[in-house]
Amino acid sequence: MNQYVKIQPAEFLPRKFRVYQHRQIDKIEVLKRIPQELCFEMKVVASVLPFRVNDYVFNELIDWDKVPNDPVFQLVFPQKDMLAPKSFDRMAALLKTEPTSAQIHELATELRQELNPHPSGQMEMNVPTIDEEAIDGMQHKYTETVLFFPSQGQYCHAYCTFCFRWAQFVGKSMRFNSNDEDTLHKYLRTHTEVTDLLMTGGDPMVMRTKKLRAYLEELTKPEYDHVQNIRIGSKSLTFWPYRFVTDEDAGELLELFERLTNAGKHISFMAHLNHPQEMRTDICKEAIRRIRATGVQIRTQAPLLNHINTNPDDWAEMWREQVKLGMIPYYFFIERDTGAKRYFEVPLYKTWEIFRDAYKQVSGLARTVRGPSMSAGPGKVEVQGVTEVMGEKVFVLRFIQARNPDWVQRPFFAKYDEKATWLNHLVPAFGEEKFFWQDEYDQMTNPS
Repeated sequence: MNQYVKIQPAEFLPRKFRVYQHRQIDKIEVLKRIPQELCFEMKVVASVLPFRVNDYVFNELIDWDKVPNDPVFQLVFPQKDMLAPKSFDRMAALLKTEPTSAQIHELATELRQELNPHPSGQMEMNVPTIDEEAIDGMQHKYTETVLFFPSQGQYCHAYCTFCFRWAQFVGKSMRFNSNDEDTLHKYLRTHTEVTDLLMTGGDPMVMRTKKLRAYLEELTKPEYDHVQNIRIGSKSLTFWPYRFVTDEDAGELLELFERLTNAGKHISFMAHLNHPQEMRTDICKEAIRRIRATGVQIRTQAPLLNHINTNPDDWAEMWREQVKLGMIPYYFFIERDTGAKRYFEVPLYKTWEIFRDAYKQVSGLARTVRGPSMSAGPGKVEVQGVTEVMGEKVFVLRFIQARNPDWVQRPFFAKYDEKATWLNHLVPAFGEEKFFWQDEYDQMTNPS
């Protein structure tokens, strides 16, 4: 018998996955507890930004006595201010006229274009080629790392309201994906500089194990020895932990993980965990235990989000609990410049203060976390602090990762700006005209 398939205790009996999208909002019984005006506002926003939630999330993770301020409620249910007032009013007015689906789609498509659906040039700059032909569903932003977007994994067990990849979920015209494992394997065979493959989405863990195996098992062959690390970006640990415990092919999935690790691959499960409230269920802790038992390492990451996790004590609690459960705190991100950023963004100076106040509460085992980090066009830019140099108040910045590896770890300085929330809001300090990397990056983005 598969060692991962065992008789389950009563609390871990199989559970049917039940999902609700924007057309089924009215069918979520628990929403009858909140004002109808709030429900209408959610429908308006869900007509523009993607909405998907399952009954495990809203029954087990949300404290409905604290709604609308409960952090997980904010994490999955759309809020009015996620859209600009003018955009909200236009869609609200349309919905009150009993419009056709085509009319809603037309307006939604227009409004989505105002939300920077594909930030950091990901659709233009990062696309690799074979024989001078662009490859669908792949990105090669950094020398050693390739991202792959499997078609079967371009949705999630539930959608986060802040998601920077929200455009993947709102229609084929905006989607970036591939179901061609042969092309993936060919690219990796011929690019021996690639050491890391990131399976991303969406969420690869919505795929059946059979399909995931088709993408990954090939990499155990000698011709892929240079691909040392396989990362899997996922929210499933807290949005559907049953995937690793009682789902029909949970045992097969864990066996695949173990086979990959036994073949010498380092497998990092990149868990997106936004608030300590998400990790408190027994089924989540069991999922973590089972994944770790296969030799897979779990690293955790999340952005700072207004309305959800701006309390540094919550971050410190979350990092301590992650270490206790055997996970490694990895990244503290800054909310990206796309989608509902206007609702979630926090000024850079405040972001750094929150990070510092959380960081100083934990031991060295949790100080593996890096940040605050912006995944911007030129690379991952870390806000190292705010200080005064030569009488000028400045942000101290550095690249953790960059399009040109020579930029990494070189400190640079920006004028202090209390309103700045992203890299493009900053200007060089000390009267400099440009940041040291600017000319080269401009050439990358506009080679002509």
